[in-house]
Amino acid sequence: MPRVLIPLANGCEELEAVTLIDLLRRADITVITVSLTSQLQITASRGVQLVADTSLDEVLNDEFDLLLLPGGMPGSSHLNDDGRIHTKIKQQLANNKAIGAICAAPMVLAHAGVLAGKTATCYPGVLTSEDWPTINLVQQPVVIDGNILTSQGPGTAIDFALAIIEYLTNPATRSTVEAGLIRPS
Repeated sequence: MPRVLIPLANGCEELEAVTLIDLLRRADITVITVSLTSQLQITASRGVQLVADTSLDEVLNDEFDLLLLPGGMPGSSHLNDDGRIHTKIKQQLANNKAIGAICAAPMVLAHAGVLAGKTATCYPGVLTSEDWPTINLVQQPVVIDGNILTSQGPGTAIDFALAIIEYLTNPATRSTVEAGLIRPS
């Protein structure tokens, strides 16, 4: 069963965080949410209170199939300012594991130096071609380039979660989860 690590920082986008956690768990993917501090309660960008499973320090040496960063501000800035997140990103790629980021969180991947030569997407304006000329930035809901997965924002969170499910499992599991959502055609 795939294992996914989702760091929750104060100011994260709750719609993205909860959608990713919920849909991946519907696919029987093990999701571990972590706080950047020993305080497990997180206040998301719109004031919603989230409770992480554990702290980042408790799982730093554990292996995960995917490190997945929810966006939102200032949550993405908090992730970007945490050296442990940058280290974990680089460890994931060194171990041929995946990393994902949505909304403003692809900036964390850019600052970690892992998007150079890659195609990625993000919330419009978070990363620009002028500031990041080595990244092929596109305006698409979801982009998968090798083992780097990115998405644009709250409105693309379901599509992103479904793409992750298919990436980590198979198309049948994605279809089963999607059917249960009763999405419009």
